[in-house]
Amino acid sequence: MASEHRPPRDEGTSTPVEHGRRQGPEAARMQGHWLLAKLGKRVLRPGGIELTRRLLRAADIRPGCRIVELGPGVGRTAELLLGSSPASYRAVDPNPEGREQVASVLAGHPGADYVVADAADTGLPTGEADLVVGEAMLTMQSEEGKRAIIAEAARLLAPGGRYAIHELALRADRGEEEREAARKRLSRIIKVGARPLPEEEWRALMTGAGLEVVWTGTAPMRLLEPRRLIADEGVLGALRFWRAVRRTPGALERIRAMRETFRAQGELLSAVGIVARKPAPG
Repeated sequence: MASEHRPPRDEGTSTPVEHGRRQGPEAARMQGHWLLAKLGKRVLRPGGIELTRRLLRAADIRPGCRIVELGPGVGRTAELLLGSSPASYRAVDPNPEGREQVASVLAGHPGADYVVADAADTGLPTGEADLVVGEAMLTMQSEEGKRAIIAEAARLLAPGGRYAIHELALRADRGEEEREAARKRLSRIIKVGARPLPEEEWRALMTGAGLEVVWTGTAPMRLLEPRRLIADEGVLGALRFWRAVRRTPGALERIRAMRETFRAQGELLSAVGIVARKPAPG
């Protein structure tokens, strides 16, 4: 998973400090998605590359589209988007993590730019995007932050344009107390505040911004399961990842803890993809 709009303060976590210095290996302290990226994982989305592909097919991308990606992570989805021969592509992210990887993906694409800006305030022109994509970023925002980013995406879109998101979802048939406990456990292990919503609430945020939901898809949350790792990274990529895990101090313990938490929340957590359309005025 990845955060691009600057994430809120960690929830339910603390870092041991002695004489003003953090203790323990870096792998034990890093936000989960950037630890995975450092270890060589390129697909950081909860539903894996297959849900991303389904999402982009549903978004009906065609050659000549003007695309904005909010929070490109390390550029894996950018590769798919640039493969559609867009008229323009802009990656928007204020954070330095992943910037070099994305820049290498954009190299050789004259219509592609990297914009250092916040997802809620991109500074890009109004109504000049045919597609806005944002994956694994809204989950880590407050309700206010979610609404601000979605409103910005709607502003960027031309009439008929589409906004595609890929996020974590919670089961709607569980009580709020159970769902809040799951959010806190997840935040603690990935070391960044995580606020997934039930699918219906994700849809409501889109419609609340004046968008029309045209497609929804789901996938299990199996980010660190062996089959998903191979499906996302390929056999060689998965082997390189596990080699890096074994060689990085503290990484194996952290990855095991993350996987155990994801498994424990398996009945409650899933991945959701949504495509919403901006209607024509009037």
